[in-house]
Amino acid sequence: MGTEYHVGVIPGDGTGPEVVAEGIKVLNAAADRFGFGLKYTTYDLGGERYKRTGETLPDSVIRELKQHRAIFLGAIGHPEVAPGILEKGILLKARFELDQYINLRPVKLYEGVDTPLKNKGPAEIDFVVVRENTEGLYAGAGGFLKKGTADEIAIQESINTRKGAERCIRYAFDVTRKRNKGKKLTLCGKTNVLTFAFDLWERTFYEVAKEYPDIATDYAHVDATCMWMIKNPEWFDVIVTDNLFGDIITDLGAMIQGGMGIASGGNINPEGVSMFEPIGGSAPKYTGQNVINPLAAIMAGAMMLDFLGEAQAAACIEAAAQKAITKDLPSLDAGKMGRGTREVGDLVCRYVLEQ
Repeated sequence: MGTEYHVGVIPGDGTGPEVVAEGIKVLNAAADRFGFGLKYTTYDLGGERYKRTGETLPDSVIRELKQHRAIFLGAIGHPEVAPGILEKGILLKARFELDQYINLRPVKLYEGVDTPLKNKGPAEIDFVVVRENTEGLYAGAGGFLKKGTADEIAIQESINTRKGAERCIRYAFDVTRKRNKGKKLTLCGKTNVLTFAFDLWERTFYEVAKEYPDIATDYAHVDATCMWMIKNPEWFDVIVTDNLFGDIITDLGAMIQGGMGIASGGNINPEGVSMFEPIGGSAPKYTGQNVINPLAAIMAGAMMLDFLGEAQAAACIEAAAQKAITKDLPSLDAGKMGRGTREVGDLVCRYVLEQ
């Protein structure tokens, strides 16, 4: 047995525990095949705990999570808990407390997966979005004046630091170099309107670019980026952007790569603890029916292994999922896969062990 990695597991709400179970099943198959160990600690965080105790993410749990190499997350969101409570109290708190300053989102269309884009296929839809994950409008700065009156004012402030922008941009350049595909990094912003925040971003971008002469650079406004993601997604290799714009364009990316059933992402602290998750929500209406698609969680597991340094095992999981999609799954939609959630997990495990 090689290295043993300690992984915190947050199954979460709704169908989260179901997809996490299949993700762990596949992770264990890869670990057996490639000779490393995975030790899991499961944390009861989500809507049910909040309903019982009023707690979201206690500081004591944060301290425990800091002792792990990575976190594997199912989904957060409960129909009986008001929107924002769990998202801010668990997801955003984890990102901030663990300084997961990168949100990494591959946008990749696999063979056999339908895209709503006409005349586009896997050759055209294969890029990565690097989103700053701890600043911007999500930092929580702002407030109300004269709340509840006709003169009410709400202020939401975007916080952008040189340090935050630079470390995100530098990470994006490194991703572009490692991918070694288009060797092009696009800064997505709004320099013509956000003349302070994106002045900082743009200056930092081109200063850092001098250290990467092998990487081509360009810039696109966020509205133009959305337009070109639909019309010419093949133009992109890696996109780097701020927190809000990244949140928006990555959901668009999920749709063009075939939907939430296949999209996964990582909240990355390159020097610390990172968290990997399927992009889709908790889908409570499908809970317990064995119909939800686990592939996004399985691919999140592959991303986690790549982060841990087990690149060969990560590539094996990705190839096994691709084989399952091509050979066995007529659709990635819940209830239309031709197999149940558990059966899809079993199928990917088999292909991992057969390769």
